[in-house]
Amino acid sequence: MSSEINPVLLPSVAFVLVLLVVWLFKCLNIMREYERAVVFRLGRVLKKEKGPGLVLILWPIDKIVKVSLRVVTWDVPPQDVITRDNVSLKVNAVVYFRVTSATKAIIEVENFRYAVEQAAQTSLRSVLGEVELDDLLAQREKLNARLQTIIDEHTEPWGVKVMQVQVKQVDLPQEMQRAIAAQAEAERERRAKIISAEGEFQASEKLARPRPS
Repeated sequence: MSSEINPVLLPSVAFVLVLLVVWLFKCLNIMREYERAVVFRLGRVLKKEKGPGLVLILWPIDKIVKVSLRVVTWDVPPQDVITRDNVSLKVNAVVYFRVTSATKAIIEVENFRYAVEQAAQTSLRSVLGEVELDDLLAQREKLNARLQTIIDEHTEPWGVKVMQVQVKQVDLPQEMQRAIAAQAEAERERRAKIISAEGEFQASEKLARPRPS
């Protein structure tokens, strides 16, 4: 009995082999160390995330969404803020965040990065609007920690952890800059006068002491 394939069937066999190769190619996915795959089977999400390494799915029944777990650094654009003492200024900041649950980041919110950005901008305006200008300039670290806590409370249900928030720059109006400069100059002059007066007082005390005979 001959084991040769009928030449008529060769195109069909080749077609089947090509389909098989394409199917295997679709089923095999490689996740990098910092990536996780959220797998949907017939529209329902699988409980366990896949990756890193080789991930096998049943295409086309399964669909995957890749999510990066790396820390994202986002510069908050300058925000118009009115402080508690009615000073108008522009403030920008930087937010560091990362995905801790890829499944939540895909399921709970349509676009987790956009949602984090909006939460950061809203919180920045709200928190800084509750403090006075002097506190904003002098207590930067305290405000950074408060902002990080508030934004993180918003993003936790989305599987996103806010690592750090830093207020970078505070742009004051020109008239406020001049007022602060004048105040600083007046304070320096006051201290100089105090030091000068103390020096004269000490000198007069020495002169008033009786000299030993």
